[in-house]
Amino acid sequence: MGGLRYHDKKRINFIIKNGNADVFYEQIKLLNNFLLQEWIEQGNKIERFKDDSAKIVIILDNASFHKRQDILKKIEAEMPNIILEFLPPYSPDYNLIELPQAFS
Repeated sequence: MGGLRYHDKKRINFIIKNGNADVFYEQIKLLNNFLLQEWIEQGNKIERFKDDSAKIVIILDNASFHKRQDILKKIEAEMPNIILEFLPPYSPDYNLIELPQAFS
């Protein structure tokens, strides 16, 4: 799982051995903790993180473990700065990993 922050091109990635809903939740939690730590290191108050830090939009494919309702509810409740958006069903053209020419 990886991402690129647009404004400063900072990259972050996590190695995942086996994808399931619990691992997905743990990875999102690691991302949130990383962002919180970065927020604090910049001299910001932890109490202001929820309201004042950047919102993170994560675009996901429609893997069943990305859509498990209990996990989605936990992410929404515990990490309000993380917004999950899903690709439309049957849209491999929006998912670069699905395009054969993406790695040629």
